[in-house]
Amino acid sequence: MIFGSRTVVAHLIKGVTAATLLSWAYLYQSSEPAFAIGALVLAIVAMRGCPMCWLIGLIETITG
Repeated sequence: MIFGSRTVVAHLIKGVTAATLLSWAYLYQSSEPAFAIGALVLAIVAMRGCPMCWLIGLIETITG
């Protein structure tokens, strides 16, 4: 498992964290650009890449 997590719950928590960070970065991109870039980087780390990587990890976690 390259993208998977130990449990489905842990993987979903990573997804919610990434979605929250992406939303925050989008909402505050004009007023706090440095923090928005930081939030974007943290979201990418939480997803272990792109949203498709996160989805592949979810499938790996469920099946394996």
